[in-house]
Amino acid sequence: MSQKKEISGELLTGERALFQGHDLKIVDSIFADGESPLKESRDIELYGCMFKWKYPLWYSKNITVKNSTWFEQGRAGVWYTDKITAEDCAVEAPKNFRRCNDVTLRNVSFPNAAETLWSCRGVLMEQVMAKGDYFAMNSADMVIRGLTLYGNYPFDGAENVEIRNSRLLSKDAFWNSANVTVYDSFISGEYLGWNAKNLTFVNCTIESLQGLCYIDNLVMKNGRLLNTTLAFEYSTVDAQIDSQIDSVINPSGGTIRAESIGELIMERDKIDPDKTTIVCRQQPAKNECV
Repeated sequence: MSQKKEISGELLTGERALFQGHDLKIVDSIFADGESPLKESRDIELYGCMFKWKYPLWYSKNITVKNSTWFEQGRAGVWYTDKITAEDCAVEAPKNFRRCNDVTLRNVSFPNAAETLWSCRGVLMEQVMAKGDYFAMNSADMVIRGLTLYGNYPFDGAENVEIRNSRLLSKDAFWNSANVTVYDSFISGEYLGWNAKNLTFVNCTIESLQGLCYIDNLVMKNGRLLNTTLAFEYSTVDAQIDSQIDSVINPSGGTIRAESIGELIMERDKIDPDKTTIVCRQQPAKNECV
């Protein structure tokens, strides 16, 4: 393995300042005016660096970034890049991490995460904070621990995702997703999970208006549904809910277990009520089966 050349304390300007750079250790340096400074780079380590202009890491491989900052104009910062690790970083720029493979993010904040982490594969996230809509759209093979997310429509079209100990304040989360499992987390947002396949929640607390509908194979274990109305419409369900459910409407089939259901609506012209088993400690306060 070749020795890495060190660049320290530099102000790097101009387009493609380190184009096709390789085997570099870059310390306390600033990438200022000039697009694509590290385009097509290989085997790069960056410590305490600042990205102040667009497209710094495109078509790169084997990148380690620590203690560094992407400013707002460092937008679309990491695209088409394979095997990148970012730790202890602040990413102010939107549209970051697009069509990348083998991405590790630890203790990273995304205060402007609009259109971030799209179409990536092989993603590990630990202690990440993100604020923005359409986070992680169409990404796959993700393992996530300690995510705090503020923003609507996250994980649209995502596949093979495991999420643990996270908090999502997110309308329309997990739409069109497949094979997503969420453990020990809190989710608040309308229309949760529509059009998903194989969506599982284990030991989660959920608040959702008209959530958990149009799902093929929804599994819920040891969950709580707070202020959740018109749930499970046209979903196949295996749910064990350790709380009241405010209202349930027209599930397609399966089993729903709950402490109680405030209102149960089963419309025979839309679904077959006999395909769903309801088990409650208390009978629904209002049961409409018409």
